[in-house]
Amino acid sequence: MNKTLHKFDILSFQTKLISWYEENKRELPWRETIDPYKIWVSEIMLQQTKVDTVIPYYEKFMEHYPTIFDLALTDEQDVLKDWEGLGYYSRARNLLEATREVVETYNGVVPDNPKELGELKGVGPYTKGAILSIAFNKPEPAVDGNVMRVLSRVLLIKDNISEQKVRKKFEEIVREVISKKDPSSFNQGLMELGALICTPRSPSCLLCPVQQECRAFEEGIQEKLPVKMKKKKQRVVSYHVLLLTDDQNRVAIEQRPSEGLLANMWQFPMIPTDGNDIEMVVKQKYGLKIKVAHELGTVKHVFSHKIWNLTIYQANYLENLSIKVEQGSSLQFVSEKELETFPFPVSHLKVREIWKDTIST
Repeated sequence: MNKTLHKFDILSFQTKLISWYEENKRELPWRETIDPYKIWVSEIMLQQTKVDTVIPYYEKFMEHYPTIFDLALTDEQDVLKDWEGLGYYSRARNLLEATREVVETYNGVVPDNPKELGELKGVGPYTKGAILSIAFNKPEPAVDGNVMRVLSRVLLIKDNISEQKVRKKFEEIVREVISKKDPSSFNQGLMELGALICTPRSPSCLLCPVQQECRAFEEGIQEKLPVKMKKKKQRVVSYHVLLLTDDQNRVAIEQRPSEGLLANMWQFPMIPTDGNDIEMVVKQKYGLKIKVAHELGTVKHVFSHKIWNLTIYQANYLENLSIKVEQGSSLQFVSEKELETFPFPVSHLKVREIWKDTIST
């Protein structure tokens, strides 16, 4: 730590960063408040999601759940519906569970104690630091990708930022350099600098307020930092997706399991493309006799760890068979209007649009 910060002018860095932030910060709805609940919601939504995407979701969410009590008393399916299209749905489930704990344990008051706050579901080190510094003005580190990129360049740190121990190193650095007078503006300034100026590619170094403090710029290697280990190749998984309709033109949907990927979201029936006959699989899994008509198109959806390749088929329901089906396997047929009330992941929102196109032609 002493070596990293040797001859680094912390006060100058703080002053320039905070001054730049105050003059250049974007007007964002969550910056109009210091309500810890609202700051919390915004930080959860912003995880791995672009600011422009988050804004309308955040504003709608605050309309529906203006206080922590409003959210805590809401059914999970309603929350998932409001989160529909934003992705990473475990964030919504964890947020709901955590707000219920705050209401039950802390009478609806978001704790400003780092230990208590960090024990809430879905509140990791970054989110904890962001809430504590922004809402409570406490000098706690909030280290995300933007912050590590900025500091790796400014302080010429060549460690692999994908390693957990390196993230902890950056947290220790922030504890040393953070402004004790204005930790909120300092942390937000680091994030904003990374988002607007110190970008992953082609950083705008000539516009940077801390250019004089930047060791990577001095050596001309700013675009080579940070060092980040290449991601593992995503696994490709293929499915047949059935737009299965009955004689009333209702379409079949099912709910995903309560654990795992896209838990408790709804989808159109998905059949692994393992070579087995689709109609036979549906008979065994759901106890239904169907007739596959024709292919309607394809959808590709990329997760952080896998890729779904979905081939969409129009299919017709013929009859319900009196046979034993797989445990937990059940379908329900819903109308087009009813379909709008169920929360779907992004991939199946695309499938839903294909279905709407078929019934409108």
